[in-house]
Amino acid sequence: MILDDKCQTKPDIEYPCEWRYKIIGTDKEALEACISEIMQERRYSIKEGNRSSKGKFISMNSQCKVQSQEDRDLIFKAFSDHSAVKMVI
Repeated sequence: MILDDKCQTKPDIEYPCEWRYKIIGTDKEALEACISEIMQERRYSIKEGNRSSKGKFISMNSQCKVQSQEDRDLIFKAFSDHSAVKMVI
């Protein structure tokens, strides 16, 4: 399913499921620490993503199991509110 301005329906997501977050910031170690802090006891994976063309920004990809939409949104908000994070996708 492609989500765009012509499609008003949300995808049907069955929980629990694996969910990926792309976290963008300027410091790799700070992003790794942020992910560890937010995920706490949760099992997760982390992988370095891309760097911006001038090297100022880096993305980290993290994946974990989420139990519900609320769980997924809480993690997203925690990343969004963290000082090391510039953007979450």
